[in-house]
Amino acid sequence: MEICAKQIAAIVKNVMAEIETGAAGAEGIPIGVSNRHIHLTAADVAVLFGEGYELTKIKDLKQPGQYACKEVLTIVGPSMRPIENVRVLGPIRSRTQVEISMTDSYQLKVKPPIRESGDLDGSAPITVIGPRGVLSLPEAAIIANRHIHMSLEDAKRFGVSDGDYVTVDVRGKKHTRWYDVQIRASEKFVLEMHVDTDDANAAGIGNGSLVTLVKE
Repeated sequence: MEICAKQIAAIVKNVMAEIETGAAGAEGIPIGVSNRHIHLTAADVAVLFGEGYELTKIKDLKQPGQYACKEVLTIVGPSMRPIENVRVLGPIRSRTQVEISMTDSYQLKVKPPIRESGDLDGSAPITVIGPRGVLSLPEAAIIANRHIHMSLEDAKRFGVSDGDYVTVDVRGKKHTRWYDVQIRASEKFVLEMHVDTDDANAAGIGNGSLVTLVKE
């Protein structure tokens, strides 16, 4: 049976309407691109900057209580090719953590695991150089896993729970999907997906770009 031009037009119109409705109904999650950075303990601040030194906040980050500091450090691996001006983030932590990208790891010649923030057992060794001292850390460097911060109310709305892993649709300049994205839900968080610079550049997105959860 032949399909006439009017029928084809009607089919196209219906399909486009479904696409537009789906797009309108899909809530966007804003991206936060995380460059290499360091979280420090109080003891390590003293080693790197001097006894009694206090970090200087210059900018609040989107997640409540998190902030960028004026202080920057140098990191070095076995390659002896340093990466300078690595930003310190506050507040003080219980363990010092160095978050880098896969590209950074090639320059440093270290092999950090892809981990959730704070999971440092068995992570990569790295050296951190400050203006007043040097730290040789046996376990500190990781590549942060892709994750989404959200409030408990957000989690309920999206139908997910803390610790779940989801798929995310990324409609940047290079349309792609990210799998095994961890949900981090807490009353302390606001909605934001964190990726590193490698992921953002590969997808052609930046801070504030929107991604969507894939309903599977």
